[in-house]
Amino acid sequence: MDSSLDKQLTVDFIRNISVPKAIGTILMISGIAFLFLIWLIYFRETAEETAAWVANLPALNAFLNSVSTVLIVGGFLAIKKRKFILHMKLMLTAFITSSLFLISYLVYHNFVGHTVFPGEGVIRPVYFTILISHIILSAFVVPLVLTSYYFAFAGKFKTHRKVSKWTFPIWLYVSITGVVIFFILNAYV
Repeated sequence: MDSSLDKQLTVDFIRNISVPKAIGTILMISGIAFLFLIWLIYFRETAEETAAWVANLPALNAFLNSVSTVLIVGGFLAIKKRKFILHMKLMLTAFITSSLFLISYLVYHNFVGHTVFPGEGVIRPVYFTILISHIILSAFVVPLVLTSYYFAFAGKFKTHRKVSKWTFPIWLYVSITGVVIFFILNAYV
């Protein structure tokens, strides 16, 4: 990558943050966010009344996850073609759609809490296998995505590539399984 392109893709103040400080901050933010989500879904009292529009949020969440999936794949294809600026734009847009998903997801679970899966038979272990792997990997995807962005914006592209080799498949899996979970759950609720 030439130095002018390198300069376009980096952010000076991020470049000046040490790796241990950045990773520590990312892990702390990710851990707090994950614990908050667990508390919100499983331990907090749900609202007694919800607005009608809240029922539409799972469909919005599936849509945002679908868009994120397309953007992540597009970003992967762009980097394979060495289209660095396009890759950056697609991945930043994927981050935005994933962030919007997370906000919508939090709003939904603020009102609804935990959703019980009523399906019986063979679909039940299939659903829970997908759900459990989705939940576990979603706990890892936030710090991985943030770490990938840190290394990219700090101009540490070699390390960015190493982290992104793990981030890409996990983020893609979490996005796809989020949509799959919506459709399975929607078929039974």
